[in-house]
Amino acid sequence: MHRNTITPDAGQQWNAAGYAANAGFVPALGAPVAELLAAQPGERILDLGCGDGVLTAQLQASGATLVGVDASPELVAAAVARGVDAHVVDGQALAFDAEFDAVFSNAALHWMRQPDAVIDGVRRALMPGGRFVGEFGGHGNVAAIVTALRAALHAHGVGEPQFSWFFPTADAYAQRLRAHGFSVQTIALVPRPTPLPTGIGGWLKTFADPFLAGLDQAMRQRVLAEAEALLRPALCDDAGRWSADYVRLRFSARLSTHPHSLQGNPQ
Repeated sequence: MHRNTITPDAGQQWNAAGYAANAGFVPALGAPVAELLAAQPGERILDLGCGDGVLTAQLQASGATLVGVDASPELVAAAVARGVDAHVVDGQALAFDAEFDAVFSNAALHWMRQPDAVIDGVRRALMPGGRFVGEFGGHGNVAAIVTALRAALHAHGVGEPQFSWFFPTADAYAQRLRAHGFSVQTIALVPRPTPLPTGIGGWLKTFADPFLAGLDQAMRQRVLAEAEALLRPALCDDAGRWSADYVRLRFSARLSTHPHSLQGNPQ
């Protein structure tokens, strides 16, 4: 999941220190999508969902100029402290106009539950022929964790959560990209079981806020303990090491040199 909120109404709270401790693997595992981006010296690149700026700062070493945006003021402050040109911006309402050679996003797009608004903003932000490269949660991502959270809530008499992440299939997301004038170069689901440095408890503490909205602290703790117990047989090995059942959607797309010739909005 992510580091980076991009949706102000997601109910997710971020703490930069907690994020670094519990989810430092997120930028660390961003190397494959960063390689797919292949940033070049002199390019101007938007990092959509820059979070605390760890990966953004690494991309700057390419000689490209990076601008980071994220909806979390706490994480943007951490990115600025790291020397990143970062700003608090809703990724579903980008206001850039033909300013970037590329838009890059790692582990953030699944927080943005208006994907067509996001892609349209990316289209406007890019110069004709620019590329959109990213990786985020795809279909089946953290399915066991979500199921356990829902079961734990139900077991404690809590209603169905209103929140859900955006985890599309490769075909569905490719259709959205093409409808907004992009040519899809590569797109695939990548199963990636991911070791959790602070166990499932740290993961839930970092990412599960939207499922627990409105619960008092005592109920939150009961639900989280129940979810952890349900997940232990599936995600914890004999040595006590936890992993998350991640499935990532990795893609690279290029904007048409005639960006206004769209194929129509996806259904």
